[in-house]
Amino acid sequence: MTCSTRLFRRAKELLPGGVNSPARAFKGVGGEPRFIARALGARLWDVDGNELLDFVGSWGPMILGHRHPAVEEAVRKQAETGMSYGMPCELEVRMAETIARLMPSIEMVRMVNSGTEATMSAVRLARAATNRELIVKFEGCYHGHGDAFLSKAGSGAATLGVPTSPGVPEGAAKGTLNARYNDLASVRSLFDEHPARIAAVIVEPVVGNMGCIEPEEGFLEGLRTLCTEHGALLILDEVMTGFRVALGGAQQRFRITPDLTCLGKIVGGGLPVGAYGGRRDLMEIVAPAGPVYQAGTLSGNPLAMAAGLATLEVLEREPAVYMKLERDGAVLQSALVEHVRAKGYAACVQRVGSMGTLFFHDGPVRSWDDASKSNTTRFARYFHALLDEGIHMPPSQFEAWFHSIAHTEDDIARTAEAACRAMDVAFGG
Repeated sequence: MTCSTRLFRRAKELLPGGVNSPARAFKGVGGEPRFIARALGARLWDVDGNELLDFVGSWGPMILGHRHPAVEEAVRKQAETGMSYGMPCELEVRMAETIARLMPSIEMVRMVNSGTEATMSAVRLARAATNRELIVKFEGCYHGHGDAFLSKAGSGAATLGVPTSPGVPEGAAKGTLNARYNDLASVRSLFDEHPARIAAVIVEPVVGNMGCIEPEEGFLEGLRTLCTEHGALLILDEVMTGFRVALGGAQQRFRITPDLTCLGKIVGGGLPVGAYGGRRDLMEIVAPAGPVYQAGTLSGNPLAMAAGLATLEVLEREPAVYMKLERDGAVLQSALVEHVRAKGYAACVQRVGSMGTLFFHDGPVRSWDDASKSNTTRFARYFHALLDEGIHMPPSQFEAWFHSIAHTEDDIARTAEAACRAMDVAFGG
């Protein structure tokens, strides 16, 4: 019996499903998760001593790789002066200044402790600002586990086959309307059906929670236009895409100006964090400047601020980072696409920057309707074949992979070769 197996058995006695987040449990692929002992650069080592090339990246934050020297030093120095104050500190101000500089749509920002907290708070603010109750989200998009978002959600909810969660009040579900991603007509019909009642549209500008799905030309622009026409707010959930698909996030890459933006992952450099921000007139409604209450004991935690600032400083100082991420992603994608075409497999590869997914679906995958038709049995075989070769991809067909600047050209080439072999296993070749 491996050390991971022993730990998992102990964990299942005390943690629901043996994990603290469902996506880690391997329920979508079968088998048992590896328990990790340490990480460095693009690699993980499990408690049994196995080395794994990491394409999970802590589900997105580790764009610089694990234990980047600048981030590690920033955290060490901050730990020497305190780990939590419960009072303001200079790092919070510097973080706000940095975010506002890199994302000009954010004139004011509130730091929180998770992406879920950021999206919940942004929606509350939108409802207060518009004096409306309804929210539009998209089938398969995941915005955290807040009650309003667990209607036809992606991420772990999709993996577990639970499109709506027990325990969500009927009233919360009634306040959420679902549209189809990349389908402006479905959004327009909701505005027509509920005139002057929709407070906001919230969207992953690049979906990463039903696999990587890029917005089609005109989709985000159309959402911006519809929201403006109908007096609703546009909320971009950039928890995943913020500072990953471009230095200024998806809103820079696709030239979209939202009213509110939700952030997380990279902005904390690997430590727990979230943020929401946007137009000054909206953010000044948030307490204590205004009446919309939201608070957090560890919000703006100095360790998280230090790690996040160090990460953002490296990204801003070294713009070639994004060129490398794009180049490496293109190399991996091209190799997989070529293999799919050569073998005639029912699969497709979709990528935006350093996010990507191999769908076991002949594609293209434009929405949850398409993603949900993927062959998850083949994906599970593919995942385990890669894991056997020491390559750790997200254990779900409905999650994007992430690579980092720590992945070398050799790492990318090795992964491409292994992924082609794993595809052959998945298709019984």
